[in-house]
Amino acid sequence: MTTRSRPVFAFLYGRAAEVMDRHGVAQHRRAAVAGLTGRVIEIGAGNGRMFAHYPPTVTEVIAVEPERRLRAAALVAAATAPVPVTVVDGLAESLPGPDGAFDAAVSALVLCSVPAPDAALASLFRVVRPGGELRFFEHVAASGPGPLRRVQRLCDKTLWPALMGGCHTGRDTAAAIARAGFRIAAIERFMFPATGPSGPAGPHILGRAVRP
Repeated sequence: MTTRSRPVFAFLYGRAAEVMDRHGVAQHRRAAVAGLTGRVIEIGAGNGRMFAHYPPTVTEVIAVEPERRLRAAALVAAATAPVPVTVVDGLAESLPGPDGAFDAAVSALVLCSVPAPDAALASLFRVVRPGGELRFFEHVAASGPGPLRRVQRLCDKTLWPALMGGCHTGRDTAAAIARAGFRIAAIERFMFPATGPSGPAGPHILGRAVRP
């Protein structure tokens, strides 16, 4: 059963993701999953842009994607991935698998758009084994008050979420990760793109958190 259908967003995302990867996002994707081992669950897999970057030490990836068109594209990407990838329909808020079923979880540019980020992170906490990791690469709220933070608030109250597949520019995702019970072990904050003008989705975080 198709969980969500956002045809316009799926069309735009497919083209935007390719452009962003060429301009540096691919490097951040690769860094996000470097050194992972064992079974991994990836939420909001989109059209599968992350698959090519998983290291050979990963034995299996379960990639969850609720949007029908993006999931179909992810199935195509999975066929040429360097590790075994199974693409499934589902929601981040109610992930498949028993408690502690995965050695790691991956969240890349998705926690901005899930309807209930706290519920999604609680679900991730449940399926990651004790001692396992959450790897994250997300755009987030600007640090501190200022014009960019004001722009983010305005965007999130107007048309941005409707046009961008539910994306919210002003979420404090690092705080939500910690609130879910994960211990943040490493985090890097940066603007993307690194040079030139940045939009409301410019501030990013990249790092890893551990389930105690």
